[in-house]
Amino acid sequence: MATVELSKDNLESTINDNDIVIIDFWAPWCGPCKSFGPIYETVSEKYEDIVFAKVNTEEEQELAASFQIRSIPTLMIFREKVILFSQPGMLSEAQLEGLIEQVKGLDMAKVHEEIAAQQQQASENS
Repeated sequence: MATVELSKDNLESTINDNDIVIIDFWAPWCGPCKSFGPIYETVSEKYEDIVFAKVNTEEEQELAASFQIRSIPTLMIFREKVILFSQPGMLSEAQLEGLIEQVKGLDMAKVHEEIAAQQQQASENS
């Protein structure tokens, strides 16, 4: 699957309509982004069931700001609308594939239970 360009217009629907979405925040002038791009593309072709998206932080400054992107490349992974990973820096192909396998292996029912418990606790403390 080829990567898709994300903007504020299609971000929400992309995250809501897909089980796993991986977003690469990048910019054309960024050296590490240029190095990571081919790795990201190669891995995207191995996982038909995952949406691999890219956000050009120069063109989508509002979107980058909303996710508090401070350095690039930054990789963010959503599963069932939950951010499971958000970290700046480049990954090797093996690291990215390992991360994807970890995300796919998560018990999302348990993750959602933990989030609900945290939200309940937060509301009780406020």
